[in-house]
Amino acid sequence: MAVARLRHLSISPRKLRIIANMIRGKSVVSSINSLRFMNKSGAREFFKLLVSAVANAEDQGGSDIDELVVSKVWVDAGPVSRRWRPRAMGRGNRIERKTSHIYLELGATEAGAQ
Repeated sequence: MAVARLRHLSISPRKLRIIANMIRGKSVVSSINSLRFMNKSGAREFFKLLVSAVANAEDQGGSDIDELVVSKVWVDAGPVSRRWRPRAMGRGNRIERKTSHIYLELGATEAGAQ
């Protein structure tokens, strides 16, 4: 089992959870291929995180890349910075800049674990 995490990414968790649901349970090779051509804002960050998790798996136990599966991936909300934007007639609107934390775990397939 290899783990990689990315913290304080300045993309909202709602956008990243869509990508996380698309790669959860897939093999590493198919996840990398789908992330490479995905037209989403956080796909590049997920791609780099997945490559880092594969490198961690190779460094820890010399696992075979073809047998690795994205077993767990979840996105948590990070700190929110709040700003004020001036509006008409002396009013102001609050602007929230949301951040995210991504956690990714790789595990072996059932056939590879036997």
